[in-house]
Amino acid sequence: MKSFASDNYAGAHPEVLAALSAANDGHAVAYGADPWTARAVEALRSHFGSAAEPLLVFNGTGANVVCLRAVCRPWDAVICAESAHVNVDEGGAPERIAGVKLLTVATTDGKLTPEDLRARVTRIGDEHAVQPRLVTISQSTELGTCYEPREIERLVATAHELGLLVHVDGSRLANAAAAMGCGLARLTSDVGVDLLSLGGTKNGMVVGEAVVFLAADLADGARYLRKQTLQLASKSRFLAAQFVAMYERDLWLRCASHANAMAARLAERLGRLPAVRITQRVQANAVFAVLPRGAAERVRAVWPFYDWDPAAGVVRLMCSWDTSEEDVDAFAGALAEACAGAAPDGRCG
Repeated sequence: MKSFASDNYAGAHPEVLAALSAANDGHAVAYGADPWTARAVEALRSHFGSAAEPLLVFNGTGANVVCLRAVCRPWDAVICAESAHVNVDEGGAPERIAGVKLLTVATTDGKLTPEDLRARVTRIGDEHAVQPRLVTISQSTELGTCYEPREIERLVATAHELGLLVHVDGSRLANAAAAMGCGLARLTSDVGVDLLSLGGTKNGMVVGEAVVFLAADLADGARYLRKQTLQLASKSRFLAAQFVAMYERDLWLRCASHANAMAARLAERLGRLPAVRITQRVQANAVFAVLPRGAAERVRAVWPFYDWDPAAGVVRLMCSWDTSEEDVDAFAGALAEACAGAAPDGRCG
């Protein structure tokens, strides 16, 4: 089965599997005191700077929770887009486990602006109100859009002026960097971001993400929080070996660039269909589109994908490192056939 439901559906890249196999030779010290973890840390520092403090974790929700716990006190709050993953798709973990309140902002494209931050930073010093402490942005966003470096720079400048830290939820940071034609640092450490969650699973790894503190002083106590948040792997070498394969060379970029290219191809093919409307700018590996009622169900039976806004008929189509041109063209062809009998009101005959 191939699908456009999620880049999490894709298998692991062969180079990642080869790295895992190589790491499986013999014994190694547990809990990160192994050569692979040391190499992974250095690989990540080569991208984010020598002052970066990376910690490997199991998953994206865990990475986000560790980040929030590390820099927020119980009375602090986190500003995020209403559509942000931390708000919509983490089962309340940021609030239940990290223990912080989320202050959400409605957006049309998933991106926060400096004005959004200023509007949310209120009642400072008022003991009856939570105190804003952190801004978290998704890169790329849940709507498939990307913050450009200058947008992040302005956002960070405003956040720091207001006494806030900035966190990047970078489960698809590789896709954003590929879309912007820049390195990972250009979207993070170079523009003043304080800490980030770095993705790997959606881009061809089996399992694993990383927490990266870009200012070393923010990492104080983070190792204890990682353990307490159930994110410390005993056989850390198997997480680390994947990061070595992904970030020591350019595998992260190759996988992300291909996924992005397939999304662009998909958007172009769907854009030819009069009954289909693309709703968001296609920058990374996601395509959001309105499909005629009935057509979606016909095609979904063969090519799984998710509804995004059922009331508006918007679906989300995700491409991954292993999506092929043939997959894209076959899906677009199937949708064109399903839409061929669409009535003027959008129903399919």
